[in-house]
Amino acid sequence: MTKIVHAVFDGKAFQPKEPVDFAPNTNWILFISSGIFKAHADDLPHPFEHISALATDMGPADLSENFDRYIGRRLEFENA
Repeated sequence: MTKIVHAVFDGKAFQPKEPVDFAPNTNWILFISSGIFKAHADDLPHPFEHISALATDMGPADLSENFDRYIGRRLEFENA
């Protein structure tokens, strides 16, 4: 189980800023980070921005429109 608990160190112990639902006298492992952790969706770039940064020029500008021509053959369609 992982939880994020904001706490203040009083010189002896960490005091939670909000109520916690931990049973008394239970053991926990703490991963401590100083300061305020801020990860709001508004602060993060949109995933498409990351993807577009990875994009590379693959050749002709009309590749998606004329893919069959660029792979060396034309596709034949049956008249339905």
